[in-house]
Amino acid sequence: MVKEKAEIANLVEKYGRVQSLMKYVNKETLKEAYKKQPKGKAVGVDGVTKEIYGEQLESNLESLLTEMKKFAYKPYPVRRAYIPKEDGRLRGLGIPSFEDKVVQGVFKEILEAIYEPKFKEFSYGFRPNRSCHDAIQKVNKHIMADKTNYVVDVDIKGFFDNIDHDWMMKFLEHDIADKNFLRYIKRFLIGGVMVDGQRQETESGAVQGGLISPILANVYLHYTLDTWFDYVKRREFKGEMYMVRYADDFVCLFQYENEASRFYKMLGERLRKFGLEIAEEKSKVMPFGRYKGTKESFDFLGFTHYNAKSHWGKYCVLHRTSKRKLKKKRQEIKKWLWENMHRSIPETIEELNVKLNGHYRYYGIYGNYIGLQKYFRYVKVQLWQSKRRRDQSYWLTWKKYHAILRIHPLEFPKIYLTSAY
Repeated sequence: MVKEKAEIANLVEKYGRVQSLMKYVNKETLKEAYKKQPKGKAVGVDGVTKEIYGEQLESNLESLLTEMKKFAYKPYPVRRAYIPKEDGRLRGLGIPSFEDKVVQGVFKEILEAIYEPKFKEFSYGFRPNRSCHDAIQKVNKHIMADKTNYVVDVDIKGFFDNIDHDWMMKFLEHDIADKNFLRYIKRFLIGGVMVDGQRQETESGAVQGGLISPILANVYLHYTLDTWFDYVKRREFKGEMYMVRYADDFVCLFQYENEASRFYKMLGERLRKFGLEIAEEKSKVMPFGRYKGTKESFDFLGFTHYNAKSHWGKYCVLHRTSKRKLKKKRQEIKKWLWENMHRSIPETIEELNVKLNGHYRYYGIYGNYIGLQKYFRYVKVQLWQSKRRRDQSYWLTWKKYHAILRIHPLEFPKIYLTSAY
């Protein structure tokens, strides 16, 4: 859909507010969205997999387009699933039906083409060619190279569950003139969820798990937060101030304490206007930076960021895996190892190395090697204990275990992001 996205981007640049978007929802773009869907994913309430849908792909897409042209297409309710959060509570996820994923895949591409030129430079989450590491490096730059003395660390309480649908549609209408396109967006928002066989209405929020939910969240925060931040930065404050946002996770950095405190108060008022609320127990204004040298730290994107000195005695910001994330990662890997204790050691290690490599690729950033080592040692011990327990004969001594690891080694820690910024 590269050609179509370029065409839409040109229309945005020329007219600002675009229309006639439904023409981009056609057989070719739907087929492309179908191909992009990964195999083996959890199914929605319809029970249809990619393989089943693909058996009669042509006729399925033709029927879908006929329904959409008549405006008879209505998304299925998403199937509710839960995953544990760091604090022990459960996070609700929504699993759409497969056909809805295909449609949302096309809508996501269209929305990206419209909003990528509009989104702010300091917004990183769920955007093409931008990553968590990019956001972390930008935070580093502002702290180490700019006049940052105070950090406003903010958590929005239940952001995805509290997106106001009326405001969401107003924001979209500001940029999109195609009423039929907007009508389908609204249908996805109010499609409902299935919990224990019962359909529940979704009067607010964007269900996490939908393909368009991340970009809709970015649109919502673009208007409630990003554009407002730029406005008050120009009009209300004199000192340097910066923001780095990844989805609903963001930090603001200030030169002056009084301006940081004032902004925090203004931010609460601003968010309340749009149905959002600061989680006071998780948010704070704190001194931080090369001129402060405090022992304070803050968490952002799974890392704890703290003041430190380099080997050459110069100020730097270092990072370690946050305690909450590390605890969660340990619980997850322990659970997996004990669920797979009856598999052979070589087979387990082969799959375990994929998981370890994924952990290192995310958490393997400058200054966090000790954190990676701690995680590696924990995994190594848990693997040994689970295999020792498998047949309860305890034949696998620590010495024998190490002999096996020489033949089937575990993936050692590796730093992937080597520069501070």
